[in-house]
Amino acid sequence: MKIVLKPTVSRQASRRLAFAVLACAGLALALSACSPGSRTDTGTGDSGSGDSAIKPADLVLKGGKIVTVDDGNPEVEALAARDGMIVALGTSAEIAAYIGDNTEVIELEGQLAVPGFIEGHGHFMSLGDAKIQLDLRSANSWQDILDQVARAAAEAAPGEWIRGRGWHQEKWTGTPQPNVEGFPVHASLSALTPDNPVLLTHASGHALFANAKAMALAGVDATTPDPPGGEILKDTQGQPMGLFRETAEELIHNALSSSSEDEGRKMAQLASEECLAKGITSFQDAGSSFDEVALLRQLADEGELGVRLWMMIRASNEALAANLAAAKTVAEGDSHFAVGGIKLSIDGALGSRGAWLLEPYSDSPASTGLNLVPVDVAQETAELAIEHGVQLCIHAIGDRANREVLDLFEGAFAAHPDKKDLRWRVEHAQHLHLDDIPRFVELGVIASMQSVHCTSDGPWVPDRLGDQRSEEGAYVWQKLMQSGAVVMNGTDVPVEDVDPIANFHSAVTRLMSNGSQFYPDQKMSRMEALKSATANAAYGVFEEHLKGSLEVGKLADITVLSKDIMTVPDDEISTASVVFTIVGGKVAYRHTS
Repeated sequence: MKIVLKPTVSRQASRRLAFAVLACAGLALALSACSPGSRTDTGTGDSGSGDSAIKPADLVLKGGKIVTVDDGNPEVEALAARDGMIVALGTSAEIAAYIGDNTEVIELEGQLAVPGFIEGHGHFMSLGDAKIQLDLRSANSWQDILDQVARAAAEAAPGEWIRGRGWHQEKWTGTPQPNVEGFPVHASLSALTPDNPVLLTHASGHALFANAKAMALAGVDATTPDPPGGEILKDTQGQPMGLFRETAEELIHNALSSSSEDEGRKMAQLASEECLAKGITSFQDAGSSFDEVALLRQLADEGELGVRLWMMIRASNEALAANLAAAKTVAEGDSHFAVGGIKLSIDGALGSRGAWLLEPYSDSPASTGLNLVPVDVAQETAELAIEHGVQLCIHAIGDRANREVLDLFEGAFAAHPDKKDLRWRVEHAQHLHLDDIPRFVELGVIASMQSVHCTSDGPWVPDRLGDQRSEEGAYVWQKLMQSGAVVMNGTDVPVEDVDPIANFHSAVTRLMSNGSQFYPDQKMSRMEALKSATANAAYGVFEEHLKGSLEVGKLADITVLSKDIMTVPDDEISTASVVFTIVGGKVAYRHTS
């Protein structure tokens, strides 16, 4: 059996080197008997008898197609894992040597195994929270939402908050009457819920709708001023009509009592279960408070996190300066928890017209969107990121927002020329000016994008930007990749479903719900799409030595799918389902019919 030792920065390198020394000293493995595609760490026996028996693996997958995302060894049919790590890859016959009495053997029966999917940008606790409130994503009219709220109100106690998330006015079949900017006026909602405050979050998370009871509890009336970076939308009489945009959302959120620890644990449990059922083994959380981080760290220490978490902190500069050093955590070995980033939002979302643009909105010529965090404040945050050695991850959707962020990054890098390979990230990078596309690779900045946003939002993007801006700079994956930039992928859950298969389908087809493709010249190949959600996402948080590809010495984080999404026709990709989700060599999710 051929022994291949690969350089790595992980502590598994020393193990593999020790195995190689033993092999050279007399553990006679027939090097010529192994096919060129195999990889092993030899895994020699520990019985003390001096024989060359291979120590049995904890888990073996065999009899399938395993796409490794390792360019040096792209495809095998079997894999062995021990102590949470991959120890061998090869043919089913070769890996049979790793099967012992206590080895769990999974017969793939021709099914596809890939590196565990990595959610590159999502909101973990919000995913759990979305599971315990009204799901408004499928609503196709304002009346649909009113009907859901009415049913919830019939079961709610007086004073109990009714919450929902996922509505999007651009996806409704008609415009509600009366309306302001296409958004309904609260009167119809308030009439249904006189005794219950209602908070309905927009799909983007960058706006919410409130009823009269919620606004009263928040102390909002016609005299309430717009907060910096936000807007209370008003009717023709100057009265709040129920829509709160960007930072104005906080007025309603502050009236909602904070969650208990028990509720937080429940949210984390539900989020983890949902991720594992969708084939996700690692989740990059795009902005949580120090309190949320402390709770999730505790759950990880207790072994209660099924999915691996990497987290960005969202907090004021004052709070970051006081607490970031203690919170920072680097993932090592079989770790399920790391804190390595700071999250800011420089602008809002395109759907709510909060994205910051260089030129006015095509469908709202008086507006260029909103700047949520002043640039000088973001510059102070950049200095804190440099000081503490963490990644700065800034939400930027509009072309003005992306330019401002790239300018900020460029200034920070120039001020600290000794700091190399920082891998700062632009979260979303949705709408770019042509001049700014090559700057990503020039600065070493990662484009953390979401394929499903393209196909979900695509039907109405030209309304906001016009055809020219949409074609030149909207979701330009190929333009970025061809320039040499790293593009990683996620779903922005709960804005979209956390399903990586749906995200993969969006990446390779750019097929929208109306049956057309959104500028299909920018779609990804299937391997590009898979890498964006595995290897590139691991690189995006300095974890490529641990995960993102299936290689000896890396974590045995694996997703098994019912269909080969690398080869089936486009229209069959979405019919693939998750059969197994394996985290650290243990089955964390198993599909049961």
